[in-house]
Amino acid sequence: MTTITIPKKLTSNRDLIAVPRDLYEAFLAWQEKVKSQKTFRPTAAERKAIIRGRQQIMRGDYITLEQLENELASKNRQRRREKH
Repeated sequence: MTTITIPKKLTSNRDLIAVPRDLYEAFLAWQEKVKSQKTFRPTAAERKAIIRGRQQIMRGDYITLEQLENELASKNRQRRREKH
């Protein structure tokens, strides 16, 4: 393995790493792709809804997806029975 000494003047007391050029170029391409994506910025009403939802979760005021599916399936079975 090749060892390279970097003068302290160039490092400015920061950690440096060496990576192959193709890996570095792939990282730069990924970084540009990530930066180009828009970040979700909720409206004031959405922020309030998020806060309210988090509070409900902390209180335990929620049902699981499995519970919801069971409840909906039960209601669908009842409707089918009523039609016949």
